[in-house]
Order: sequence, then structure tokens, then C-alpha cells
Amino acid sequence: MVKGANVGLGSLSEDAGSVVVSLAWCSATGDGDADVSVLLLDADGKVRSDADFFFYNNPAAPDGSVQLLGKTPTADGSEDRISLDLSEIPSAVERVVVTASRYGGAPFGELDGLRVTIADRTGEALLGFSIADAGAETAFIFGELYRRNGEWKFRAVGQGYESGLAGLATDFGIDVDDSPEEPVEEPVEERAGEPIGELQELALEAIPSLSGADAERPERPDRPDRPDKLLMAVPAQPTAPEASAEKKRRPRTAKKKVVLPKVARKSLAENEAWRQSRLFPASSLKNDRERETRATSVLLSVMAEVPEFGRRLTTAYGAPAGRMETFTEVSLPYGETPKRPDGVIRVERAGKLWTALVETKTNGNPLKPEQVQDYVDIAARRGYEVVITLSNDVELEGRPLIDIKIDRRRKNKVAVRHLSWAEVTHQAQMLIRHEGVGNAAHAWLLQELLHYLQHENSGCHGFQNMGPAWVPARKGIEDETLCQGDKRAVEVVESWERLVRQVCLRLGGELGQKVLPVQRAKRGTDPHTRRAALADSFCGDGRLNAEIRIDGTPGIMAIVADLRTSKLRTSIEVEAPEQGYPLTWAKRLIRQLAEAPADLHIETLVPGESGGPRGTLERLRPEPADLLPKDGSRITGFRLSLLKSMGSTRGSAESGFIRSVDNAVDRFHATVVAQLETHPPRRPQPAPATPAG
Repeated sequence: MVKGANVGLGSLSEDAGSVVVSLAWCSATGDGDADVSVLLLDADGKVRSDADFFFYNNPAAPDGSVQLLGKTPTADGSEDRISLDLSEIPSAVERVVVTASRYGGAPFGELDGLRVTIADRTGEALLGFSIADAGAETAFIFGELYRRNGEWKFRAVGQGYESGLAGLATDFGIDVDDSPEEPVEEPVEERAGEPIGELQELALEAIPSLSGADAERPERPDRPDRPDKLLMAVPAQPTAPEASAEKKRRPRTAKKKVVLPKVARKSLAENEAWRQSRLFPASSLKNDRERETRATSVLLSVMAEVPEFGRRLTTAYGAPAGRMETFTEVSLPYGETPKRPDGVIRVERAGKLWTALVETKTNGNPLKPEQVQDYVDIAARRGYEVVITLSNDVELEGRPLIDIKIDRRRKNKVAVRHLSWAEVTHQAQMLIRHEGVGNAAHAWLLQELLHYLQHENSGCHGFQNMGPAWVPARKGIEDETLCQGDKRAVEVVESWERLVRQVCLRLGGELGQKVLPVQRAKRGTDPHTRRAALADSFCGDGRLNAEIRIDGTPGIMAIVADLRTSKLRTSIEVEAPEQGYPLTWAKRLIRQLAEAPADLHIETLVPGESGGPRGTLERLRPEPADLLPKDGSRITGFRLSLLKSMGSTRGSAESGFIRSVDNAVDRFHATVVAQLETHPPRRPQPAPATPAG
């Protein structure tokens, strides 16, 4: 589409009642990013209330009509997705405006590949619109969906604001408070009109620190990269009757939710040999069939009982926000022999049913294409919407785990989507450790689920095997016999990419931050072509390279696995401050790293290829001035690196390569990256809140 053009969604697909809007961008450095937001506008072009503004502090509508799904990495950047159930948009809403904004005063002109796409509930892309004229704007309206004669249409807008998200929101009637103060967190309360039931009482007994005034959320680190973090403005204190009405009318961005306590209460066990009772025991599982059956039943039951968790896992697949029921071992007619998918998910909303069939594998067992194909055929015949595959494997962009034939002649389209156990664990961690859930019972159920998934006997541990090509490829690197074009090198590169994606999921769940892999590739590069080029580079230098971006850190973490030296290098580059003296920078850096390992390697970055002074932290602590170039060269930053021995086997045992990568990343983040101060860029003076064209 071109700027200003519009099109009716009904003319593009019969399944356009529920759509996923994706906003994508990339940057040359790999660290450019933005946040999406959505505004619901009435006939006057204004929000009805602040509750019609959805952004990073208010990511979902109670009725499920709008849900921000978060970011996913792409071949050349990242993509932020939004789920819109257009059938649930209130009738008073005439327009749905889709926007994005950058923080720290960074302009959109620094980003490339600005594009919005809309896909139907099956994942089939319907339209796309690219923005090529971005400049100093710090917020952009990518497009809008609007009603016309009972039909939803899309208009390509491409309008920018130099006043950021605050200016854009104010234009549409949002009251914005730019103060940096965090909202006050209040104790957990019962939901209005709903008494605490038996299960909730059990949960409060099991986790007493989550009840009443003891309920606390873990402190979230300040976001210096978001100095203009938005909170709904708090009006002047009204009288008592007015205060009650105002409290109900105005939404709170800091919702009363329950998370797990940061410090576990002291156990009452006499000694460490006593095992705590568990809702979902895993120690008695004996074979793969038992593991698959138990894992499916445990997961689906918690999804049905914890609405926040169930929606989190199904919204991206087109599920509405409604009453969810889940089933296991359901027999469905199929020819002469009925088929039994591992699970069925059904969601009811306004008399309509959404159904997904689930096929589960655990313990690294592969999915069977013929089995999934049968379920796709059954779903198509019975009018079901999606088949979800769930296994330890991580799906790659542009590379489906299994090839399925879809009969396009059938009126009912069936989507095939993959979910990894690592993603399930990540979402559970984010909810109970960082974002919170509705009540203590939900927190307790998620805690039990998380304990089950992480149990060594559950078989739900995510990607745990580098594949059969790992050992011969490693030996080929050692004796220099692995040649470019070798398929084994491509397989190793694909396994490496899966491992890095899983590292991001695990680390993000533990930190409560967005952690995404950075992929530096030209815009539009085919994923297969990109991996083939990386495989050729791997054959030449014997190195596997990756970069990950962690929100709230001063730079990008690089990971290099050198198969020739059997060493893992983790590093980060820290930019030099804009003001001050080089010696002051060096001393401040050494002070920040007071608790870092003595063998941390520090290198001064200067223009040119020769490099600057370098040394270990142990040697530099008494003499920070040794980091200054003798010839007075300009310092652009510092590179901090740690080396660690690399595991050789392909699995995740103590001596395995996967375990060594996990340990290296965890150690580097905890002992080095977490100690570094993040200095936000200087913000320019705000411009008037008017569109920039």
C-alpha cells in the first residue's frame, strides 16, 4: 500500500474478524528499538477514557479486543505484534490507531525498514505498508483501522510526531504524567464482589507471604532508556463520594496483582532430605508416553484455571478472550481409525467457539509429520481453527519444524503453529515473578507448573541437543576438513540459532526484561541465504557468533564459540561518556566493576583497526590510567570480555556445549553486565505536540 491508501479487510480475507498487526523495523547497529501502542477513538477522534490507550504499562483490554503480544526477532531486526479482535471492539469506537514511539528522544530516522503488516487469524498476510520518509519524529502513526458501513477498513497513515508518545497521546485526549515516579503498589485485595474460594484459601496458606499487606512485587529496575514513561495523570483529591466514583472511572496502570516473593520463607523441614509436597509430581514418571500425557494435562489444566496464562499462550494464534476449557486424549473420527490428539483447547466468546488441537512431545522426541497432517485434516473438516505443536525444539524464522500440506480449496483455513516448552516456561516466569496475576491461587498454580516444567524428570526442558551434525562438524573444524557448502555446517548454524533464542527466553524470564537476539543482515535477506552465509563463515574460522540485546543494559552482549580453541567468549562494548575526562571514565569503570571477576579482560576502543590498551581487571585496578592510549587517541568506548572453557558434547549435560553456553551467559551478566551503569542519552527539548506530516 501507499501512504493515504485504504482497503476493506473483508475484501482480502473471510477470516479478518480477528487480525494480528505487526510493526517491524531494523537498524545498522542492531540495537534500535521502539514500543507499540494502540488508541481506540470515538466519532470525535478522541479516546473515551484513558483506558482506551494501550501501551507498555497497559498491554491488554479486559475483553481481549486489544492485546500487545510483544516482540519477536526477525532476520534483520525485530517485529512487535498486536492482536485485535475486531468483533469485540465496542460499538462506540470508530477508529483503532496503531502507533509506535521511541524512547530517550531517539528519532525514527535512525531505523530502517519501518513497515506495518496485517495478517488474518491463520497467519496469512493480507496487506503491508512501508514508511520511507521518517526523520526527526520520535513517534509515528503507522496506520488505522476504521468502520465504514459496517465494515472494517485499513488506512495507511505514516504520520509522525516530534513530541514523542506523550505528544501523540495528548493529541487524542489522553492525560499524561511525565514524572519519573513509580506508581504506588497496594496490598492484594479480593476482586470486587468475589469472595476468596476454597482453592484460593489453600493458596494463601501455601504462600502466606502473598496475602494481605505482605504481598509485594519484586522491584523492577528503573528504565533509564524510557525517561518519558507514561502514567495516567492523577487528578486533584475530590470529596469522598466523588473520590469513590473517580477511583472506579479512572484506570490504574499499576494493577493490584500477585507475584512470588523475592525471598522464600524458611522451610519447616527438619533436614534437606524432606521433599515438599507438590501438586504436579514428576519423580514417578517412567517413560516418554507418561511424560507426554502428564505434561499435556498439567499445562492445559493450568491454562484453563489461570486466564492470564491461557490467554498469553493462545492469543497469538487467534483465540478470543473468553471462557476456556481444555481436554486431553479426545477421540475424533478419522476414516476407519479414530485419532487421539494429545489435547484440545476450546474458547467460547459470545456464543462462538474457537478450537485448537494440541500435539505434544517431550524429552527431545521429534514431531511426526504424518501425525500432525492427520490433525490438520481433522481440524479442516470439523471447522477448527488451529493445530498447535508443542515440543522441546525451537522453531526458526522461515523454517517450519514440519512440512504440512494445506488444501487451499477448503473454505475453513487451519493454521499450524509451534510452541516450545522454553516459551511456556518463559511466559510462566514473566507472570508470577515480574508482571503478576489476579490472585494468590493463580500465583500458586503457576508456581507449581513452573516447578514441574523445571523438574529433571518432566522432559520439558527446551532445546537440549545440538544435533547429529555437531560432533563431525566439530572434528572437521579441528582437522580443517569441513568445507564450505557442507550441509552439516548449516545444521550446526541452525542449532546454534535455536540455542541463542532459548537463551534469550530463559534470561528474559529470569530478569523480567525483553531479551532478543540481534541479527545483522541486509533488509529482505532470505533466512536460508543468511544461514548459508553464516555456515560458510563457520567453516572458514570455526566460530559461532551471536549477539543479544537486553533491555536496561548499556550495550549488546556478544557470544563467540570458538571450536578451534574450545573457548567461549562473552563480551559487551560500553560507549565512552560524551563529557568528562578519559582518566575519570577509566576510574569510574573500574569502580563499577568492583565485584567483577579478576580475569575480566578490558580493552580500550579507539578509531582504527590497531586497537587500544588492554589488560585484566586484576592488573588495572591499581592503575586505571593504563587504559589510556599513550598517543592520546580519542577513546570511543571500552570492551569487556570473559573467556570460559567450552563443553564438547552435543547435549546439555555438565560437560555439554549447551550447558557451557548457559553458564557463560549467566556468569557474564551477573558479574559484569548487571554492575554497569546505564546512562540515558540526552533528551532534546520537546517540540510542540503537532503532527510532523
